[in-house]
Amino acid sequence: MRVEVDRYPIRIPGFRFAGVRCGLKEDGRRDVGLIVSDVPAAAAGVFTTNSVKAAPVRIGQERITGGLVQAIVVNSGNANAYTGRHGEKVARETTRLAARHLGIAERLVIPSSTGKIGIPLPFPIVRRGVEEACRLLSPDAFHDALEAMMTTDAFPKFAVERVGIDGRNVTVAGMAKGAGMIAPHMATMLAYLFTDARVSRPALRRVLTTGLPQSFNAIVVDGDMSTNDTLLLLANGHAGNRVVAPGGRSYQAFADAVHRVMRTLARMIVKDGEGATKVVDIIVRGARTGRDAGRVADAIARSPLCKSAFFGGDPYAGRFVCAVGYSGARFDPAKLDIFVDDVALVRRGNSVEQQAEERAARVLANPEFQLTVDLHAGRATASRMASDLTTEYVTFNSAYRT
Repeated sequence: MRVEVDRYPIRIPGFRFAGVRCGLKEDGRRDVGLIVSDVPAAAAGVFTTNSVKAAPVRIGQERITGGLVQAIVVNSGNANAYTGRHGEKVARETTRLAARHLGIAERLVIPSSTGKIGIPLPFPIVRRGVEEACRLLSPDAFHDALEAMMTTDAFPKFAVERVGIDGRNVTVAGMAKGAGMIAPHMATMLAYLFTDARVSRPALRRVLTTGLPQSFNAIVVDGDMSTNDTLLLLANGHAGNRVVAPGGRSYQAFADAVHRVMRTLARMIVKDGEGATKVVDIIVRGARTGRDAGRVADAIARSPLCKSAFFGGDPYAGRFVCAVGYSGARFDPAKLDIFVDDVALVRRGNSVEQQAEERAARVLANPEFQLTVDLHAGRATASRMASDLTTEYVTFNSAYRT
């Protein structure tokens, strides 16, 4: 899906960025990025739930427990995943090098990698990139750092919110990459969120936990899950506000701003799904439990048949009914309703007449629409943002390794 993005200047007080070319990408684009806070920032993070975790993910999980992060060093073009002891050694040497040049503790540096799996990451090349990035750090290089983490992305993904907290103007900004291997519970995604607000670590953790179900844990491109997913939220306190804590007066305003950034970035990932032409908001309501609602939403979002129907604009209800039925949710099929936008495809377990199907086909021809499933079995709800499955996706992923 073609998306026009205005790369307006982004500054987050107390943060500097760099993105350089060191030769990891064959096309010569930027491939090593560096993000640095002027002071150690309170931090929270979430990582892939895949049992096969890339070396930088394991190191990130280890270091985020300290609650402070001052730098993120990221490379694209090589995932440094499934690379054994060599991969971990390179990841640690990379953070050690960055820490030495920045004059900070190595434990405050978190590594990230994205790209091809199972290929050793060449440290001599990365070393050149890190050393140059340390020299080029600038408050105005947000977009350079973002470019350095992009792989199959067709466009850069970023968002900014500004909110008043404790009488201070606070910035919340984020950058993300991801286009393929996207499924709920983290995906082939790197996302970094930054704020100059003073925020407690428990508040940061709660913000991420409450924001994930409607953002990065609610998106599906192809149903695959990567080895490298990393989501970090850093707050450096540069704004000088009173500390935002869970339940405090400023907490909700801050959380709302972060959640808006998370949802914006997540939706951009779906729009950039490899070969995608549609974004479908799948809403499930009337489920007995939240787990049942999520099962139905996932079944539709992951189904190759449903996703092919989205691509072809085919309102044939049988595909959606089938996915709901095998999802594992408990419901009475005779009570099932399915809509696309406000057009009914199924009413009380029965398919609609041809005239309504023709109206539904016009809805499915749109680049974005909503599919609603009502189980009439309870009050629980769930949602997913999904792309369609296109011939271009198959061609793209069969032509070469991504």
